[in-house]
Amino acid sequence: MDWDDARIFLGIYRAGTLRGAAAGLGIDQATAGRRLAAMEAALNAKLFLRTPSGYVPTPAGEMAARPAEKMEAAAHQLEREMQGIDNRLSGTVRVATTDTMAQYFVMDAIRALHARHPDIRVVLHVTTAMTNLTRREADLAVRTLKPTDPDLVSRHLARRTSGLYASKTYLRERGVPLVESGLAGHDLVIYHASVAPRQATHVAGVSIAGARVALEVNTGLMLMEAARAGIGIAELPVHMAGQDPRLVRVFPDRVHSYDMYLVMHGDLNRSARVRAVADAIVASVP
Repeated sequence: MDWDDARIFLGIYRAGTLRGAAAGLGIDQATAGRRLAAMEAALNAKLFLRTPSGYVPTPAGEMAARPAEKMEAAAHQLEREMQGIDNRLSGTVRVATTDTMAQYFVMDAIRALHARHPDIRVVLHVTTAMTNLTRREADLAVRTLKPTDPDLVSRHLARRTSGLYASKTYLRERGVPLVESGLAGHDLVIYHASVAPRQATHVAGVSIAGARVALEVNTGLMLMEAARAGIGIAELPVHMAGQDPRLVRVFPDRVHSYDMYLVMHGDLNRSARVRAVADAIVASVP
């Protein structure tokens, strides 16, 4: 089995469409279709059923996925080990984080890094999804969850808190929430359930019973923008929202605490350029 064909097969297997696989792999859709056809011809097996809703793996496709994933794991291990012995302070390092952490300190880290090592190119991927470091979706990640994968190493960066905030306009029009009634009768802006499932019932430890969710968002910066716009009350990082004159803290004694971690694969710990980026991020945490 050719690895180039296998990785495209896995892309289609995971995305369910040629278009999704091509976008994820950075190739055009026609190439993805040709490589899949070549793999099916080489194996003399039909790997997918083409349906109106997408590509559904056949029994042969399900069977092919297991060895293809082993090939993928071996290829990624080779890449990590080769990068791990690379002493050059040049090349590309992929970093994944959220938009709020990027704005808060990761951009400062990249600026400082570029001043010291201009030949290191950072590819920043801003997402709330858990980037898969084992599959080389990123070399470094700044996360709020400590990894459990034994192949990953993490460093605790800081402990932060979030609290409830609303715009001055919102509070003038709707009034300040009362402790005895909580958030009942107020509008809220919360994260999508896929990002912060706890907010479906509580924000900063306060029940949302009787409140109305006006907007759900999937990024921290959009959460802040919605609160600033007066759409509703939102749980926001205190270190950011507390500096914004447009926002007012509600229930100051109620907080949600969280930790920030820098995570990388253990195989990359010896790569000079990855270590340089990691050191810059650690040094930039306020």
